[in-house]
Amino acid sequence: MADPVSEKSAFLCMYMSNHPDTLVAYAKWFGKVNEPIASAKMTGISTKTINLLCTFKDGSKKAVDVPIEPPLKGYDDVKPRLLEMKAHAQEGLGMIQAPRIDTFVFPRAAIRPGIFITLCVLAHWAPLDSPSPFAIPINFARQHLGTKPFAFSFWFTVVAHVLESLYTVSLCWKHSTPFFVGLQYVGATLYFGLPIWSSMRKRVQAARIDSVMKIQ
Repeated sequence: MADPVSEKSAFLCMYMSNHPDTLVAYAKWFGKVNEPIASAKMTGISTKTINLLCTFKDGSKKAVDVPIEPPLKGYDDVKPRLLEMKAHAQEGLGMIQAPRIDTFVFPRAAIRPGIFITLCVLAHWAPLDSPSPFAIPINFARQHLGTKPFAFSFWFTVVAHVLESLYTVSLCWKHSTPFFVGLQYVGATLYFGLPIWSSMRKRVQAARIDSVMKIQ
């Protein structure tokens, strides 16, 4: 199956020739090039890689492959991803500031995982043989599966969400969230897990693209 991006590589290379500063930022940040770069040229692009040819200040040249992670799904993903990568590279190189996240937004995608997590908590902590009608399905499951699967699910979720919360702390620190907004994100991640920090990352990506669009 043909690569949908490499098929239009020539056009994209021509377009990016007008943005040498962006290509240099790609090479230095994603390509890990430490030598002083005089200019950079895009020689090809696919769903997985940007191919650059860097010219150094001493006149030497070097081919640099910049990975695109995750890979592009199609041609329509090229522009927003290149803009997001540009902002990411410029942030990393200290050329622009990281976007600030000032508000907490609860993603709807967290509702279903939240229900599952609540059931895991109840299944693990509900008293054995509770007479409550709400405990009937839990008691039924315990009788047929035992208590170990529920204990494993509970503690696995706790450990995973603690680690994810630490990652969320780093996101909040990097993007200068106000204290209570950060507290909301970290607390929500501790309970709901991946949907919270994933939503925050999407907001950061959108803010990066928006910041790049404003200065173009």
